[in-house]
Amino acid sequence: MKKITKLAFALFASTTFAFAHGDVSPQAVETKGLKNIAEDVIVNPFRGNELAMEIGKGAYNTNCARCHGLGAVSGGIAPDLRALGGPDDDTDEYFIGKVQDGAVRNGNVYMPPFKDVLTPTAIWTIRAWIETLNSDDL
Repeated sequence: MKKITKLAFALFASTTFAFAHGDVSPQAVETKGLKNIAEDVIVNPFRGNELAMEIGKGAYNTNCARCHGLGAVSGGIAPDLRALGGPDDDTDEYFIGKVQDGAVRNGNVYMPPFKDVLTPTAIWTIRAWIETLNSDDL
């Protein structure tokens, strides 16, 4: 009987952990109150915008944290986004490109494309929030 109880518990625990991750489908982001940004913009228009940073924090937690870590502190699954350069270099263009098009190497998808789910406006809010994080601990 103890064997059956242990087996039942193991089965319950493993299915709970397997499904606890929840829906991992990308989620659209509500950007009400912000201007719509065109797809060809390669410099973050929301840098320093408080509303954009607040929206970006939620958008990050909904769409990015499962791979890039809570607070953008990577656990090793995906790059630590705090390590991206600041506004003085070309990382804005790199960021928008990677988020829109994803990352594929040798036929393996390392990051799915988000261009069909996240608008450029939503992507720039995420970038604006990430820039507020402390990268001194890297």
